[in-house]
Amino acid sequence: MYKNLTPHQVTIFSAFSISVLLVAVYLFFSLTGLILFSWFFLLLSALGTFLISYFVNIFFLEKYIYRKVKLIYKIIHRSKVSAREDQDIKLSENVIDKVEDEVKRWMEDQHKEIQSLKNLEKYRRNFLGNISHELKTPIFSIQGYIHTLLDGGLYDEKINYDYLQRAANNVERLQTIVEDLEIIARLENETMVLDLQSFDIKLLSLEVIEDLEMTAKARNITVSLKEGAEKSFWVRADRENIRQVLTNLVVNSIKYGKEGGRTKIGFYDMNDYVLVEVSDNGIGIESKHLNHVFDRFYRVDKSRSRDQGGSGLGLSIVKHIMEAHKQTITVRSTVNVGSTFGFTLAKGSTTLN
Repeated sequence: MYKNLTPHQVTIFSAFSISVLLVAVYLFFSLTGLILFSWFFLLLSALGTFLISYFVNIFFLEKYIYRKVKLIYKIIHRSKVSAREDQDIKLSENVIDKVEDEVKRWMEDQHKEIQSLKNLEKYRRNFLGNISHELKTPIFSIQGYIHTLLDGGLYDEKINYDYLQRAANNVERLQTIVEDLEIIARLENETMVLDLQSFDIKLLSLEVIEDLEMTAKARNITVSLKEGAEKSFWVRADRENIRQVLTNLVVNSIKYGKEGGRTKIGFYDMNDYVLVEVSDNGIGIESKHLNHVFDRFYRVDKSRSRDQGGSGLGLSIVKHIMEAHKQTITVRSTVNVGSTFGFTLAKGSTTLN
């Protein structure tokens, strides 16, 4: 009954209780004959007592309790909303319950924020460890080749050209890692401006297939469009960024594909979107790895991944590009059966713009 009373109601109830107590005392003394008074005096005393009690209670409640509670409420409220949305509270409101609710929500938000910061710190440590390891491998290789050449190998025709070529390959690998990190940094900081335009995703896919023809032939892997994907599918996106997405996904499927295998690109009409899928019949990915394949430097098979080259950032770049387009990318895979990466794009106009 009294749980949801406002401070204003509490004050009225308190003043009324004191007035009733005073009247009861007057009646007691009147019945015992100790004090004689008129009903008008009794009514006036009760009214005066009520008013004096009310204003005294309001004063002390406002000065010593309510202001401090209101300050706590405002501090918590302002920490959650902008100054424009700041709300004042009145004595007629149930401020105690409001503060209690605000404190509970504030504690929950703080717990979530602390947990998020812990996760970010853990991610930062892992990222620093990964990038250190990724950079250290080519640097040590370059260092070894150069020192061997400086110690006399430069004049040994059997190894000098070979070692210089290996050092150059590792320099290119370092450059690839740095360039990929720059791409991710621009995407995360939203400094990359997307050049949105309508284009035929089928034609872009054919260009990517042509560009990677030699790479696929080196592993005897066939890259083609799926059956039913011969017609045009117009989408609206940044064409060059989507080219990089398709390139990274196809290169990834070639790296982890089986000798003599195949990679296929398919398109599916999803009302307002077009679903693009890149499928292969390669080695597949274990379920425990699926939630991490888009993490930076995450490698399912570390030894084989480094032998195949690359920065270890390809799928992470793909994810960031899709997020920049406010679209999604997913993966499903079965070990020794193959993997399918799918992403959505908004439909575009069939006229160039």
